[in-house]
Amino acid sequence: MAGMRLAPPEGARVLVTGGAGGIGRGLVAALREAGCRVAVMDLPASLARHPAAEGVVAIEADLSDEASVARAFGEVSARWEALDGLVMLAGFSLARQPIATFDAAAWDSVIEGNLRSTFLTARAALPLLHKGQAPSVVTAASGLAVKSTPGFGPYAAAKAGVISMTKLLAAENAPKLRVNAIAPSAVDTAFLRGGTGRGGDDAAGGAHVDLAAYAATIPMQRIATVEDVVGPVLFLLGPASGYVTGQTLHINGGLLMP
Repeated sequence: MAGMRLAPPEGARVLVTGGAGGIGRGLVAALREAGCRVAVMDLPASLARHPAAEGVVAIEADLSDEASVARAFGEVSARWEALDGLVMLAGFSLARQPIATFDAAAWDSVIEGNLRSTFLTARAALPLLHKGQAPSVVTAASGLAVKSTPGFGPYAAAKAGVISMTKLLAAENAPKLRVNAIAPSAVDTAFLRGGTGRGGDDAAGGAHVDLAAYAATIPMQRIATVEDVVGPVLFLLGPASGYVTGQTLHINGGLLMP
C-alpha cells in the first residue's frame, strides 16, 4: 500500500467536460502534471475565452444538445479507442429567485444545462469507458442537492437528479466501471457569476451569493478554492478509490455534514 498513486495512472485517457471553467482548468493542469492524456469539451465561447493548453485536445460542444454531443464524441472516438476517465463539470446556475416567480424557460435551461447534459454525456461515453483500463467517472453534484436553500430551485433539483443518476450508473455498470459524484459548496470561480461561457468571467457581473456572509457560515471560515476540489477528483479517478462507487463526496469545509 505504501506509495499508492492517488491520481489516475500515467498515460490514462481522461475527458473533462466543462474543462475551460475554473475547476476544469485546474483539474486539466493537475492531470497533465500526472502524465495523463487529456481532452476537454466545452462551449465554443468558453474555449475561446480559455484555450486549451498545448497537448490538450479541445472539442467544442453544447452538451445539452443531443446532436452536438454525438458529433463531439465522434471526435473523441477518432482520436482514442477508449476512455479511462470521465469528469463531468459542465453546468451553470442563474441568479437566486424563488420558484413562485421562476420563468419556465429559464427553469428548463438550468435543468438541461446540468441534468440533461450529464445524461447525454454519460450515455455517449459509456461504450468508450467500457473499453478503458480501470475506468472511473466523476459527476458534479452540489451540496444544494441535499440542503434546501431558497432561490436555487432548478439548480438544486438538477443536482439532486445528478446524484440519483450517479447511483444508477454505478449500479448498472459495475464491476467494470466506477461512478461517483463530488458535491462542492461554493467555489471561488466564474461559476458563481453564471459560468465561464455565460459571462461569468466578467467581474462586473457580480456573484450570485454574498461570499463574505457565506464564508462566515462555514466551519473552515473560507470559500472553497479550485485546489480544494481538484484533489478529491483525482482521488476518485485513481486506484486509491478502487472500491468506491455510487458515492457522493461532499467538499464544503464542514458546511454540510450528511
